[in-house]
Amino acid sequence: MSDIEIGLAGLGILFMLIALRVPIGLSLIGVSFGGLYVLMGWNVAWGALAIMPYQFAANWVLSSVPMFLLLGFICYHAELTQGMFRAARAWTASLPGGLAIAAVFGSAGFAAVCGSSVACSAAMGRIAVPEMIRARYDAQLATGTVAVAGTIGALIPPSIILILYGVIAQVSVPKLFLGGITAGIITAIGYCLVIVIRVKLNPALAPADIKVPLSERMAALKDTWPIVVVMIGIFGGLFSGAFTPTEAGAIGAFLSCLVGLARRTLDWRRFRMAVEETMITTAALIVIAVGATLLTRFLTLSGAGDFLSESIIGISANPTMILLGIILVYLLLGMFLEPIGAMLLTMPIVLPIVEDAGWSLLWFGIVLTKLLEIGMITPPIGMNIFVIKGVIGNLATTTQIFRGVTWFIVMDLLVLALLALWPQIVLILPEMMG
Repeated sequence: MSDIEIGLAGLGILFMLIALRVPIGLSLIGVSFGGLYVLMGWNVAWGALAIMPYQFAANWVLSSVPMFLLLGFICYHAELTQGMFRAARAWTASLPGGLAIAAVFGSAGFAAVCGSSVACSAAMGRIAVPEMIRARYDAQLATGTVAVAGTIGALIPPSIILILYGVIAQVSVPKLFLGGITAGIITAIGYCLVIVIRVKLNPALAPADIKVPLSERMAALKDTWPIVVVMIGIFGGLFSGAFTPTEAGAIGAFLSCLVGLARRTLDWRRFRMAVEETMITTAALIVIAVGATLLTRFLTLSGAGDFLSESIIGISANPTMILLGIILVYLLLGMFLEPIGAMLLTMPIVLPIVEDAGWSLLWFGIVLTKLLEIGMITPPIGMNIFVIKGVIGNLATTTQIFRGVTWFIVMDLLVLALLALWPQIVLILPEMMG
């Protein structure tokens, strides 16, 4: 077998292992190690396995990942997000489907300090879904709204997916954060439009609008101070240059602890739970990322990466067709793989295609994140769907939640088309900030 054939055979074995439900991290490491052994021998394979995990994990920017995860888990366990939903509810109560719209804005607010769509969905699912069911909202609308609103967490900074993408693709993380803001805001507005249109077409989905006095709306804003303090601390320092994105995660986690202690909602038990969940999630992410790094080395040495890139570019010189092909692949992968695993699995193959096509890596990072988040709500895996089901119990069935997200997936595809057709939507803020 030629080197390229060995590389392609390794990819085939990799996808077969994933289809057999072998963990992605183990599949990546096992296939990469085996491929390097066949290509270069035992010493090279062991050398790569010994050196590359450290080289990747020792990246200074990556230290922000556990800190942002810790920040999100502390906010979740210390219940710092409930005020965001209550304030949003007071200000949107007069709109059609006001509680559902409040869930979208509450999720967007939590996303600004969380970075994880799963944590965002879990937090809002606990708060918003029971509230909407009590208010006689249709179960599909209530659960579908919260499931999709959680995906905003991967777009609005800080975002774990964007941090990992920036490290691997060598793209500025602050600029990715700025690009994600615009995409996240457009996504939130799109979800609100879906809610308003659906309730207008079928008023039975939600009770009649209610009027909330201005005094009550202003009073509700007081409940948002925990998240506002953390947000100002993170973004004020980050975009003023006082500290780096790496330091922002640690500062945000520290601020969330102080706020939780001040509100008496953070005790030792909840703090320990947040730390344990952070450690487990970080370890899983690092294993997958190390495997993806080893796969990149294997594909580079075998020549399979360049072969695939040149072959795909050669099939169609039309960049639009290439982009449509990439979008289709990620939409299909999203049905079966969790987002970070899908991203790290495919980046060694996709990044050379993006560079050869002459696209902005910054713009593609936001488009990729949007694609990955659509996968969070598409069957049969739909991680956010099962997160919502886990926190709401018997208030709705899994089938109802999947049906509830259908309209929102259509809006997601429209937003994706906007970002793909007009890259300047993503690039305008990063270019303004230099």
